[in-house]
Amino acid sequence: MPRRARLVIPEVPLHIIQRGVNRCAIFLDRDDRKHYLGLLRSTTDDHDIDVHAYVLMGNHVHLLVTTYKDESISAAMRRLGQCYVQAFNRKHGRTGTLWDGRFKSCLVDSEAYLLSLYRYIDLNPVRAAMTDAAENYPWSSARGNLGMWQDPLLTPHSVFTAFTVDSSKQFKIYTQWLLQGTNEEELVAIRSYLEQEKALGSHRFQAMVERTLGRTASWRPRGRPVK
Repeated sequence: MPRRARLVIPEVPLHIIQRGVNRCAIFLDRDDRKHYLGLLRSTTDDHDIDVHAYVLMGNHVHLLVTTYKDESISAAMRRLGQCYVQAFNRKHGRTGTLWDGRFKSCLVDSEAYLLSLYRYIDLNPVRAAMTDAAENYPWSSARGNLGMWQDPLLTPHSVFTAFTVDSSKQFKIYTQWLLQGTNEEELVAIRSYLEQEKALGSHRFQAMVERTLGRTASWRPRGRPVK
């Protein structure tokens, strides 16, 4: 059976997750993480992809990106994944796959959910009890998005720059946004739409995606419909 084509529209943000096979660790030390981030930067630069937020967890990675060509995200993630696995296997004396199949992706409505995705990704280590504050975790975009340093990986989305338009108040504004946390309704929506690889946003946004791509874009409950 052929793989289902991704929902991808140039200039519409994508939320991406890639997991380790059997939820195994994909980073074993600091150098692994540094190497992955270096590959991520070179690959996204080469494929004209903007990275807005990211986090490297123990056994998975979240990315929030914007691509400008239909096929560039698949090509970029393929190259990133292959290069990283080759180096990881060589370094740690292992063979075989590292990833749990292909990555999952979800279109994101920039007007309704983009800022929530920024927060969801930067707070991942806090929810996992890996740190007490997002800015204390070194392997995410939190410090860059808080204006604490110039992260060379990041290209702020226009919605984010409008949200923090006064750079002198950027840290305070985004800190307050992070402190509000992600509520349960947002968590369920973000995770559900990513799992089914649909379009996270308003009905108007989903209708636009469906008209553009000719495919269903809204989340559907699993199983047979109730009669």
